[in-house]
Amino acid sequence: MIRNERPEDLPHVATVVERAFGQEDEARLVERLRADGDAVISLVAETEEGLVGQILLSRLDAPFRALALAPVSVMPEQQGGGIGSSLIEEGLRRAREQGWAAVFVLGAPEYYRRFGFRADLAQGFSCIYAGPYFMVLPLAAELPASSGRIGYPAAFETMG
Repeated sequence: MIRNERPEDLPHVATVVERAFGQEDEARLVERLRADGDAVISLVAETEEGLVGQILLSRLDAPFRALALAPVSVMPEQQGGGIGSSLIEEGLRRAREQGWAAVFVLGAPEYYRRFGFRADLAQGFSCIYAGPYFMVLPLAAELPASSGRIGYPAAFETMG
């Protein structure tokens, strides 16, 4: 089951994110994005065993209404079973419903292409993450602009 994150989930979410990445940096990122008011969509995946996944989409400074997809976290023993994909699909669906124009991601092209993310569409945007792993997904027929500056929330600066 995928649902909105609730306040009582926060300690469990921290555990899921730490276990998924094998370190605390991404869990601290999630906490800081929440604390700074930059988190827009935060979903969890829950099974009979408890929380097994989490996804966060946060507000970007962009030429149009855009979100950053990061991180996507799934417990190691649950990875490869479609939980991450389900979280991403639901997050993107909600972003469309909320009227966001696009979602940017920094990740493996071979994974994110399946959701429609494209590196070629992101090439016109200046960003500290620009490069072959920086991709964008238009949430409507096309992007409202093909160039401009993309600024990530300050919390990402703590990631190094």
